[in-house]
Amino acid sequence: MNWESKININQVMEIRSRTLCYFGIGALQKVNDICDWLKNKGIDKVLVCTDKTVYKVTGVWDVLEPAMKKRGIAWTVFDEVVPNPTVDGIDKAVKMGKDLGAGAVFGIGGGSPIDTCKSAAVLLHPDNAKYNARDLYTFKFTAENAVPIIAINTTHGTGTEVDRFAVASIPELEYKPCLVGDCIYPTFAIDDPAVMTGLPANQTRYTGIDALNHVNEACTSLVTNPYVVLLAEETARLVARYLPQAVAHPDDLTARYYLLYASMIAGIDFDNGLLHFTHAMEHPLSAVKPDLAHGLGLAILLPAVIKYTYPAVPEILSAVYAPIVPGLKGVSGEAEECAVGVEQWLFSVGVTEKLEDMGYKESDVDKLVNLAFNTPSLDILLGVAPIKADEKVVRAIYEESMKPMA
Repeated sequence: MNWESKININQVMEIRSRTLCYFGIGALQKVNDICDWLKNKGIDKVLVCTDKTVYKVTGVWDVLEPAMKKRGIAWTVFDEVVPNPTVDGIDKAVKMGKDLGAGAVFGIGGGSPIDTCKSAAVLLHPDNAKYNARDLYTFKFTAENAVPIIAINTTHGTGTEVDRFAVASIPELEYKPCLVGDCIYPTFAIDDPAVMTGLPANQTRYTGIDALNHVNEACTSLVTNPYVVLLAEETARLVARYLPQAVAHPDDLTARYYLLYASMIAGIDFDNGLLHFTHAMEHPLSAVKPDLAHGLGLAILLPAVIKYTYPAVPEILSAVYAPIVPGLKGVSGEAEECAVGVEQWLFSVGVTEKLEDMGYKESDVDKLVNLAFNTPSLDILLGVAPIKADEKVVRAIYEESMKPMA
């Protein structure tokens, strides 16, 4: 399949799901249209959620700041987002937004800034004024309203720019729950591969693998459907083809374009098919060790998750992983072959770490299993896994992720 050669990657396209996503090289310029939309809605004050560097080094601020200035839109920048954002950080962002009177929120970055943006947008809505981020992530109220969300994406992994999910950590509980709600679909998203050529090699790897994990779970969940399986196969094909290319040649805009496209459709994919083992089990890993990159945690767990789930859905996973592990026949007895094959592919793109390499020990497994079952919302994910997600299986996946399979 080589249809990609017929696509003009320099053309900005509108891809519509519940979010209007401007996609392609040059999509960043669409912030001008978005600022016009805000003014027409009577919104002239906005909160911007980002980290210390990404909004500047990517060139996003060079375009967004003058667009807002030209239209008389005031802003305040919360630039303290960290990997695996916390409820305390969200509360700080919300206070800044309330002090300004912000009527919309921009998120600039990958999953962490955009998830912070979504959470802040809920808490800035007048209906939710009495709540804080801990209330939101311990589900003391149901998020039904949010101010408009604009996601300017700078990585090709999370898919959060087109979905209804967000996560945040509650440090004192070592919880990393997942928020789900229609109100946190971004109104607009910008996916411009030109802002991603500066991604470090490891972030390129981890975000690409994040997209692969999204579809691995969505297409095998109890609520999957034909559309989800179709998107999963295409995501895996594109990641297999273009991730090695982007790692080797960071400035290759074609590779960045198709990894970004894969990430975006993977976001739509799990928006429909949901997630299960890998994400439910990674959240405790990065809750306990917040410095662990989300995509790396997923990569470490993926082979063992495949080993245990493949026998229930061999027809689906053999098709999805055909570009990575050729020759699979779609029978349950080849589960380990697929799992080892995916692990070897991960090693080949430079992701060789396992849990022991990241400082986890066998003695940590009890705590991780407990968090997987007791962190609010993760039970929902485990409940849609294709096999019974009991403590025995979860424990086995953690234990078998400590070291390489082969």
